[in-house]
Amino acid sequence: MKYIVALVLIWAAWTWFKRPAAKPGVAVPNDAEARAVLGVGPDADEDAIRAAHRRLVAGVHPDRGGSAELARRVNAARDVLLTRPR
Repeated sequence: MKYIVALVLIWAAWTWFKRPAAKPGVAVPNDAEARAVLGVGPDADEDAIRAAHRRLVAGVHPDRGGSAELARRVNAARDVLLTRPR
């Protein structure tokens, strides 16, 4: 019985630490998907990623007639590329 409880606690801790850092309802893209959304290459630095994000979010932001879902996807792609180690 002790082993089962220990395994359940280890599993719960593992899933809690490995949960995605995005907001609920936003799918976390992988690096390739994020780069495709922002239109940057694999050698893009932080400045290029930020510039692509600003350019895209200006067109898809809900305040400018765009879609909230597209703005969330662009923001999630930026977050993935800027927060993950290279």
